[in-house]
Amino acid sequence: MIAYHIHDGEAPALLPGQGQRPWMNETSERFAYRCLPLSIANCTGWELRLPCRFTAFWNGGPKPDDVKIIPEDDIDLVHRTATGHFGFGTLTFHTGYLFRTSPGWGLLARGAPNSAKHGIAPLDGLIETDWLPFGFTMNWRFTAPGQVTFERDDVFCFIMPVPHLVLDDIRPIIQPLASQPQLKHEYETWAQSRADFIAKLQEKDPAVVAEGWQRHYIQGKKANGELAGVEHISKRKLADFKRV
Repeated sequence: MIAYHIHDGEAPALLPGQGQRPWMNETSERFAYRCLPLSIANCTGWELRLPCRFTAFWNGGPKPDDVKIIPEDDIDLVHRTATGHFGFGTLTFHTGYLFRTSPGWGLLARGAPNSAKHGIAPLDGLIETDWLPFGFTMNWRFTAPGQVTFERDDVFCFIMPVPHLVLDDIRPIIQPLASQPQLKHEYETWAQSRADFIAKLQEKDPAVVAEGWQRHYIQGKKANGELAGVEHISKRKLADFKRV
């Protein structure tokens, strides 16, 4: 994956996805991080961070100029970064880069996973960056008329390369779990283990209270303690973009 810096001057920082989220830090004993799928999703991609601070207003109208942007930083930089280009409460960001990926791979552009901003929501886009000779924009849409402030270093876009063409070859099916006796047995073993653990936790069983929570998934193990037998990750650290 290559990011071509389009213009001279300051551009959004490109960084590997960060695993932490303020709301997850605020949960009791940071228990949200016990959900490995959340933590891995947080850092499965790269962040584009704002180089400036501004406040955006939407009056509820459909026209592009119904979205107003008030710079609270370098005015020219803000206007190069954000605009109300499309109307209908849409706030548009320019990434400052032209991305290129390997054949068959595109970029899924979205907001930072497991993160929310009051009053406005990021829109997802899948871009064919294996051939595209121009850049794309990242767009957010107000959920209601009002104002939002974006801080310098806020993540306004999160990109993840995906081999999207292979999705067209997938032929999904639905089967009863009973058609796979071994898988059904493993599931029922886990379900019973989970139910027993929760019951003992509610009864304040000292051993279970000390254990706190079950770690099967985070350890890559089945309920009987057997290793999954496939590659399992509990942490992810993607490479930094390197200037060449």
